[in-house]
Amino acid sequence: MVLKIAETRDELEQCYSLLHDAYVGEGFMKPAPSGLRATLYHALPTTTTLCAKYDGKVVGTLSLIRESVFGFPLQAIFDLTEIRARGGNLAEVSALAVHKDFRKTGGAILFPLMKFMYEYCTTYFDTRHLVIAVHPTRIEMYESLLFFERLTENEVDKYDFANGAPAVGATLDLRRAPRKYREIYGQKAPRKNLYTYFVKVSLPNIVLPGRRYFTTNDPVMTTELLDYFFNQRTQVFQRLGMRERILLHSIYNLPEHQKMLPSIDDAEEAAKAGSGATHLRQHQRYSLKCPGNFSLISPEGRATTTSLRVVELSRFGFLAYAKDDIPTHIWGEVTIHLGTNEASIVRAMAVRGKTKDGKGLYGFTLAEPDTAWRKFVGALTAGVTSKDLGNATHFMAD
Repeated sequence: MVLKIAETRDELEQCYSLLHDAYVGEGFMKPAPSGLRATLYHALPTTTTLCAKYDGKVVGTLSLIRESVFGFPLQAIFDLTEIRARGGNLAEVSALAVHKDFRKTGGAILFPLMKFMYEYCTTYFDTRHLVIAVHPTRIEMYESLLFFERLTENEVDKYDFANGAPAVGATLDLRRAPRKYREIYGQKAPRKNLYTYFVKVSLPNIVLPGRRYFTTNDPVMTTELLDYFFNQRTQVFQRLGMRERILLHSIYNLPEHQKMLPSIDDAEEAAKAGSGATHLRQHQRYSLKCPGNFSLISPEGRATTTSLRVVELSRFGFLAYAKDDIPTHIWGEVTIHLGTNEASIVRAMAVRGKTKDGKGLYGFTLAEPDTAWRKFVGALTAGVTSKDLGNATHFMAD
């Protein structure tokens, strides 16, 4: 068995087909002519679909949906205010399915898939809180084994995202989970020790993504894959309302996307949707977590250095969290670790700052970006998938 991110057309098609059959079998959706369950969330760069393959065939899948301009499927019926107040990123666990031939194997597919999800979220996806909406008959596993806690609105009569089936919402704080797992499972025998399984054991059949830069998501949807799954095999894009179309254009805003995306030519309808079609705000296709530091020299010659966590880059600036206060409109030197083997050292100045989640959030401007900076920003701006970042030089402006 191999556990990996679904990235090829064949892998994604098998995932969507497996999901379709499982949802139809459970009554969560009506049979689709395509034989696939592919939603708008699957099309987003902030969603990652994981799969378990046995002898080359997909036998298990789940999708992790990071927050974006489209929000989460479950937020329409569950209040996430309390979770957001704790800080950290959220991800919805969705689209879970195991092949019918493997559902009675004592978790031989499900638990490795959950282990993969845990490791990917805690190490690569920069996620603190998992949220789920599941049928009431399935919540016991999440509560009694994994210690998910129910969301404020307990049981909902109808969940539109699952064909009106009843749903229960729950959440897991991944920062606190290891301590809870150690407390409950730490002294149990190896076969029942979920603390060791999730936190300590390394499964050799898990294929984690290789990243050149410190990004925290792994988009795989090329323009060809988007067109194939959401225009040709299904009509997901054509069924979108005007507001959803506008937001989709704000994410996939490159010239090669235009023929593939649903039209927003109707300016009057676009205006009614709350945004003009000609003035779209670009939304990032990649999320970042780049460590760095900002150094200042006082008039007395004293050096002060503040640690940073950069979350957004542009050609001549960046946005970063800092634990210490940083004075604005004073030039200093910033070192940003863009990747394991790549760093940029440039002159920078904080031009604005505010407190968010107990930390300072600062906007910086650069005096002049260096080559490493321009190469990375070019790839972030013009690239579509995570593989594009591996060839960042191709996207660097002359």
